[in-house]
Amino acid sequence: MINLSVFGATGYIGSHYCRMYPDNIAIPRGQRHPDSADILYFISTTTNQNVFKDLQVDIDVNLKILTEVLSHCKRTDTVFNFVSSGFVYGNDFLDAKEDDPCNPTGFYSITKRCAESLVISYCKTFGIQYRIFRVANVFGIDPTVTPGKNVLGYMIRSLKKNEPIKLYGGGDYLKDYMYVDDVCTALDTLMVWSSPNQIYNVGSGVSRTFREIIEYCKDKVGSTSEIIDVPFPDEQQYLQIKNMTINVDKLENYGFVPKLDIDTGLDMMCEVY
Repeated sequence: MINLSVFGATGYIGSHYCRMYPDNIAIPRGQRHPDSADILYFISTTTNQNVFKDLQVDIDVNLKILTEVLSHCKRTDTVFNFVSSGFVYGNDFLDAKEDDPCNPTGFYSITKRCAESLVISYCKTFGIQYRIFRVANVFGIDPTVTPGKNVLGYMIRSLKKNEPIKLYGGGDYLKDYMYVDDVCTALDTLMVWSSPNQIYNVGSGVSRTFREIIEYCKDKVGSTSEIIDVPFPDEQQYLQIKNMTINVDKLENYGFVPKLDIDTGLDMMCEVY
């Protein structure tokens, strides 16, 4: 059993991980030093939209805090497991493999790619082992539901109220979706069995358009909501990640198979919200 110091344990994926694997150490907010040699690092912003509010947020959260934590990680027995995002590949990238070139566009995506490079450079400098996990679109039950956080849960609630649903770009963009519990299991599998000093995609290997997901949920809850296609605002055209799917062959080589398919996960969300 790996005894992990979990940074970002109060976030969406981090809190799920700590509930599923409670023997690990949930590092309190504000603490920058690990309490064990093995580290799982979740701390991150979650959207490319911060650029319209505060340019500094992505820098402070995705890079500054990371460097503060890294500065306490000079033990040669350290393994730094860093949770990144499939968004680093950029827009309109299908079946992206770990060694494919990255072309991130938004501030969130760019800082996540920069963070990957910082982790790799620091770990190689000090002889520390690392893993980079590029996670696909995560969905699941989350008590915090707003238009900007867990948008799917927010839309399911709107569907139940028969409210109109606006889909930017018609929702016809393809992404890999993975239920949050399966994400946590995949991360644990890789930390136990995979070789260090590599990058791993973490996803289901199954892609859907967002419109297909909303149509499925609409039918599931018996909604009469009108689905309205709206164009992306001009300022969103460059930032918006539309089509992005990842190749998960490396993950599957370690025997990982998701327990929940997309429909089952959506059914659970429709019951809760």
